[in-house]
Amino acid sequence: MKSYVVACLSSLVLSVLITPLVRRFALRIGAVSMPGGRHVHGRLIPRLGGIGLAIAWAVPVVVLALRDGMVMRALGGKWLPIVTVVGGGSAICLVGALDDVRGIRSIYKLAAQVVVAIFAFVCGFQIQAIQLPLFGALEMGAFALPVTVLWIVGVTNAVNLIDGLDGLAAGVTFFAAFTSFVIASISGPAFVALTMAALMGALVGFLFFNFNPARIFMGDSGSYFLGFVLATTALAGGGLQQKASTAVSLLVPVLALGVPIFDTFFSMFRRVLERRPIFSADRGHVHHRLLDLGLTHRRAVIFLYGISSLLAAGAIAVSLGRSWHVGVALLSVSLVFVGFVKFLGYFEYLHFRKRQRARLRDPFTENLRRVIPRLIIALSKAPGECDALDVLRRLTTETTISCVEVLARAGEANPARRWSAPGEDSMRRDLVELIFPLGRESGSVASLRFRWSCEMEDPAPQVDILLQILVDELSSVLLAFGSDLVPIAERAESDMPDTSVAVPS
Repeated sequence: MKSYVVACLSSLVLSVLITPLVRRFALRIGAVSMPGGRHVHGRLIPRLGGIGLAIAWAVPVVVLALRDGMVMRALGGKWLPIVTVVGGGSAICLVGALDDVRGIRSIYKLAAQVVVAIFAFVCGFQIQAIQLPLFGALEMGAFALPVTVLWIVGVTNAVNLIDGLDGLAAGVTFFAAFTSFVIASISGPAFVALTMAALMGALVGFLFFNFNPARIFMGDSGSYFLGFVLATTALAGGGLQQKASTAVSLLVPVLALGVPIFDTFFSMFRRVLERRPIFSADRGHVHHRLLDLGLTHRRAVIFLYGISSLLAAGAIAVSLGRSWHVGVALLSVSLVFVGFVKFLGYFEYLHFRKRQRARLRDPFTENLRRVIPRLIIALSKAPGECDALDVLRRLTTETTISCVEVLARAGEANPARRWSAPGEDSMRRDLVELIFPLGRESGSVASLRFRWSCEMEDPAPQVDILLQILVDELSSVLLAFGSDLVPIAERAESDMPDTSVAVPS
């Protein structure tokens, strides 16, 4: 336990000392994050904070592994696990740093992540089986390599996606590291406990500079590094202790990393529904949703800290509890996720976007967009009031509008005139209807009611605009004819003589 405390404090001190130096270096070489777009910060912020995190973490881990006999005994006297985690973390951190400085295409970054993940697999960090509740171990067999690579790459990118607010990724990964530390210090290998203790210290030190208002971002160098370390150490328990049977339960790390994993899956699902590349950037992440709901920057981060702490407690209970403890923990975690999703309105968001896309491509709206301009031209050529009103009849023959009615008084149930589509029952209760006053709404004496069948619960905004344009044009024509269907005040204004006086030049 003494080594764990030393590792945590040493990493914290190193992080506090190194991060300002990295910040100056990032400013000097131009590795900065510009404000605007999907970014929520309002000023230029240096990146590359992940370099300081990696150094502050790696130095205590390597030094204490050399000096602590318990760690080396747990490793069987072999350095390969330490070389894998430290070397792989450094390599993926370097990839992220290059992206922070120069920018790398997504396909190249993904390829580099896959290569590092394969390296970890070859070095013994493997998912040979997944322990499923109630079903036992599910052997991977030939799928061990792709599943392991998918896990490491997935967690790496999950941490990267959640890095959108000051201090968010660092805080969320702190709770995940704390979960792994508690489990490893009680029942797991000393190597995992040591690495997680050092990671917690480095994250706390980094948060001194990264919490809102941030003075430095971890960048891709930090998020990739954190994701790789968390993903590989989650596999160390089974892989290092049971080389012959590496049955690893991924439920605990999945729960501990619940927020970034949930955000990643929802982001991919949302982009598939919107027919966009799954790796495209947007402002639909969980932290953006919280900001859209009115939470301040700090409150959004603290809220996600709270969710992460609850998930961490659930993960610890699942790992160390008895069977009924596991059931209660899983039920509690499920309730947390349900409340989380409900609070953010994710289902309503998806339903809204689906309906919005359907409206934009609605055949009814497209047909109306083609017909309305022709009707406006016909109105301008109408010789009299009856001819102008009769133009409305064409809506029931050239579009799928079932009925157009002129209500003699606004809100009157019985129409003064009605045009119905042939063979249509215009009195059906399932028809959508829109009512527009003729002339100014405050003094209107008549209105138009349009009714039609619509699969959506309410019409598209474009329909409302198109029909309003038609009604406004009809009102102008009726006003010119002195119709009784337009407000008296408007007719009086149109009949007033022009009393303007020309001013001589």
